[in-house]
Amino acid sequence: MTGRLFLVVGPSGAGKDTVIAGTMDRLSPEDDVILARRIITRPLHADGAERHIPVTPAAFARLRKVGAFALDWDSHGLSYGIGAEVRLWLDAGMTVIANGSRAALPAARVAFGPVLVATEITARPETLAARLAARGRESAPDIAARLSRTASLPPVPVDLTIPNDGAPEEAAAALSAAIRRGARTRA
Repeated sequence: MTGRLFLVVGPSGAGKDTVIAGTMDRLSPEDDVILARRIITRPLHADGAERHIPVTPAAFARLRKVGAFALDWDSHGLSYGIGAEVRLWLDAGMTVIANGSRAALPAARVAFGPVLVATEITARPETLAARLAARGRESAPDIAARLSRTASLPPVPVDLTIPNDGAPEEAAAALSAAIRRGARTRA
């Protein structure tokens, strides 16, 4: 593989989807960047920023069984996958952006080796709480439980950290700049 995979991770509410969308808006075809759409066992939400590919749990299991994923994981009662076509894009020298999971980073390091740029989007707890509440998908106790789980997670080694407490355009500018300069080292 000669391309680079920017696997974007971070807690719910950090703004990963917003930062990814803003980054894609800043890049041009000449940047050779492809956005990988995730396959998720969750229906599409009209208010959701991510346009994933929804499948049933049975369909996901069949896809997993035949090797349709370059990377897959389970989290919060759902299954997530990044299609095997990502390997072909990387072999062609493309840069790929994918929304990932901190829990999947060890498997991603094995699967992608040195082409992986583990990219964490962060935000302060109060920012996360406000964003999760604004989504309207979870109750206040559910949000508190989610934030508590997030706070108790052990840190994972990443290559690039981008804070996203301010305007999302700032974080998108930071990610697009990292992509253009070829970030490969731990920041």
